[in-house]
Amino acid sequence: MADVNVRGRFVWHELYTPNPAGAHEFYSKAVGWKSQAWEQDANYVMFLAPNGPIGAPVQSRGGTPQWVPYISTQSVDETAEAATRLGGRIETAPSPLPNGGRYAILLDAQGARFGIHSSPMSQPDTAPGIGEFSWHELATTVAPGIAFGFYGALFDWDEVSQTDMGPMGMYLVFGRKGRQLGGMFDKGARGKPGVAYWLGYVSVADLEGTVEKAKTARGSVLMTPMDVPGGDRIAQLMDPHGAFFALHKGSAQASAPAAAEKPVKKTSKAPAPAKAAAKPPAPKKAAAKKKTAKPAPKKTPKKAAAKKKPTARKPAKAKPKPKAKPKPKAKATKKKAKKRGR
Repeated sequence: MADVNVRGRFVWHELYTPNPAGAHEFYSKAVGWKSQAWEQDANYVMFLAPNGPIGAPVQSRGGTPQWVPYISTQSVDETAEAATRLGGRIETAPSPLPNGGRYAILLDAQGARFGIHSSPMSQPDTAPGIGEFSWHELATTVAPGIAFGFYGALFDWDEVSQTDMGPMGMYLVFGRKGRQLGGMFDKGARGKPGVAYWLGYVSVADLEGTVEKAKTARGSVLMTPMDVPGGDRIAQLMDPHGAFFALHKGSAQASAPAAAEKPVKKTSKAPAPAKAAAKPPAPKKAAAKKKTAKPAPKKTPKKAAAKKKPTARKPAKAKPKPKAKPKPKAKATKKKAKKRGR
């Protein structure tokens, strides 16, 4: 029986990069992730956090390096169709995974790339642990309320609050079933026009120490450690190959990182579907446009949601992996999806 409580959960992350091996080396030194090959495809080497796989790098030549989050849904095909009706586009059509799951890569109405994933397996919907993605932030090109309408309708997310940042615009915090998952803001209002993108925050125990490790490993600091509402601290960086990512230290459920100052104002929620099942098999992408089977990420290892986050730049395509299996939550073989720029 399908897990009715799966829609809307961030379950996997793929890093589109020109240097997968170099990415493993960098994140191993900076964040402490280990490497683990997916048993169904030894070429798909996953990032292994303390609780299990959370994502994997995919060879991407020509496009802008970036992290791409995968969001779980009960039906990949139905969600993809709904996304197109709401103004989104399908980049990689719904495809099967070796473990019985399915995945697809989509673009929202403003061009932000994200993946969707379904899996026959289920896992506990727990808060993210150290080394896992704890906050997801959408840097869009329209009012955050407009962007939220798209995702809220697809994943049944709730609008938790909006913070007026003055000249920097509004910062909208969204969540699911009482837990905050991330935020959205209009980067154009902050003087950063361009393509929309998702930025993932990795939970760490020592923010300053992790930033120093990233710098030593040839990473760049885009935003130095700063405090955000609720007592959390965040920082934004870029890996040696050009992909943006962020760090977060704080409770599993924190306020929006990007809205660093000012109190949050609550507003009404937007319509949306439910979240993804536990440990789904993860899809995999690669340069060119080939599809390859991928493993589903363990929930233990999978991505989690929640926490504040600051503004940042865009990530790259990614696919979810299988549980215990080496791959991402619920994504599998098939063509390696095209990479894209911001």
